[in-house]
Amino acid sequence: MLAGIGPIALVHEWFTPRSVGGSELVVQELDALLQQPQLFALVDGESRRRGSWLAGRSITSSFVQRLPFGVSHVQQYLPLLPMAIEQLDLTGYPLVLSSSHLVAKGVLTGPDQCHLSYVHTPVRYAWDQMHAYLRQSALARRGLGPLIRAQLHQLRQWDVLSGQRPDQLLANSRFTASRIRRYWGRESTVVHPPVEVDRFRWDQPRDDVYLCLCRLVPYKRVDLVVEAFNRTGLPLVVIGDGPERARLQAMACPNVRLLGRLPQDDVNAWLSRCRAYVYAGLEDFGIAPVEAMAAGAPVIALGQGGLLDTVRCIQRGDSQPTGLLFPDQQVASLVAALETFEQRRLWQQLPAERLRRWAEGFSPLRFRARMEAVIEQSWNRHQRTRQERSRALPVPMA
Repeated sequence: MLAGIGPIALVHEWFTPRSVGGSELVVQELDALLQQPQLFALVDGESRRRGSWLAGRSITSSFVQRLPFGVSHVQQYLPLLPMAIEQLDLTGYPLVLSSSHLVAKGVLTGPDQCHLSYVHTPVRYAWDQMHAYLRQSALARRGLGPLIRAQLHQLRQWDVLSGQRPDQLLANSRFTASRIRRYWGRESTVVHPPVEVDRFRWDQPRDDVYLCLCRLVPYKRVDLVVEAFNRTGLPLVVIGDGPERARLQAMACPNVRLLGRLPQDDVNAWLSRCRAYVYAGLEDFGIAPVEAMAAGAPVIALGQGGLLDTVRCIQRGDSQPTGLLFPDQQVASLVAALETFEQRRLWQQLPAERLRRWAEGFSPLRFRARMEAVIEQSWNRHQRTRQERSRALPVPMA
């Protein structure tokens, strides 16, 4: 069905060597599903990099590509990015898909083009996380807070305006769908992103150590996890790197080990043998908890945000539970969850094979099948609308 649509455009914010997160996995799967559409982005740092999955591809970029350090530090040009994405010429593409966590949804299309936007999140630091962002901003601490607030105010206005442009919005979780509804006043279809579950072994013997795996940045709240394990004395391994590492190392007791960034094989091995994966951040979706379940590890996590879609809580009475969710982003709430998990030996009630089966529901194969169905439905609906519009035109008088 998709092959008969004609030229297809796939728009992403940026392609750079440092961008290797969940949104890039979505784009890779969309690229395969759409059979290598024409790619558009603000900047392209990948098509000429040997070893990249985009090596040799044609990628149309914006004027930011030619600005000083535009490719390596595209976000420093934040005030220009809404205008830059609008300069991409999508003429001649009947179907446009955008993968958006900032401005990609704002590309300009005509009434005869069908535009679907997969939204990873409305701009966090312009909306509900603005005040936390400003507290952490070095520029704000240097007296530029009022200027940053003014820029974010303008970004919010453009964000709402551009959120009306796509014909259909797709959200990566029910939590993201609720944020889209609140900020843009639109409904969206939930399609969970792909997770590479086949990379993990789930049938390995398990140790008594707990694992926290993520980037060590403030909003991930690894400090909350470290403090909870300081209080309980349970063994914890923290894998990851980032600006919070020195502070976390200073506060950690001897039962908490910070290993920094590790090779992927080592990370997979830790996930396959830990007693449970622990996470305290508020995520729009959260790929790492699904990876943990694919490796047979129960999840102990904050029961808010996207994890309500991915973790089935044993205390909430969910059928076929896969972990334990604690209610509040507080140390005491996580400590209580850890004590319950230990005292009731809940890992024995959460078999690895069950966790793996649940995680397979988020596989790339499932994602492609769901996306193909949604794209076909949206395309057919758009074609019917075009036909109805053409029939409504007045017949010219002879």
